[in-house]
Amino acid sequence: MPRSRRRVQIQGSHHIQATRDQVWALLNDPDVLARCCAPGGAALEAEGPDQFKATVRVAVGPVKGTFQGHIRITEKTPPEAMTLTLIARSGVGGVSANGRIRLEEDDGGTRVVWSGEPQLLGMLASLGGRLLQGVAQAQAEEFFRRLEAEIVASDT
Repeated sequence: MPRSRRRVQIQGSHHIQATRDQVWALLNDPDVLARCCAPGGAALEAEGPDQFKATVRVAVGPVKGTFQGHIRITEKTPPEAMTLTLIARSGVGGVSANGRIRLEEDDGGTRVVWSGEPQLLGMLASLGGRLLQGVAQAQAEEFFRRLEAEIVASDT
């Protein structure tokens, strides 16, 4: 029986009222990244420079699982862009993804533009593309809202 595979596209942007250098610094701070991931059952732990161990609980329709994996920043152009890879597995399938984050100066702040193309395996791949895309999109947007809250908290 062939293995189920599905690719989805996610992308978006988020305006943060902070300089590009401030946003870049937080995107490269493992403690901040861990706090931005933590609510909702995610954990992120630095394993070395630009390498992280990740644990994420995901519930998409009837499929629920805890994914264990690794994130690696593969390319950096400070303070403009970074490229990263993710590989994770769980009892309900796996995911591998490439992503890109770009920081653009925008109206006195920074526009964070992100995109990714996860490839899903196993039971996750059997779910509808729109459902998967919606869940991945919502998780990414929540991460950047939390990142913005970190900047606001650091200014007080």
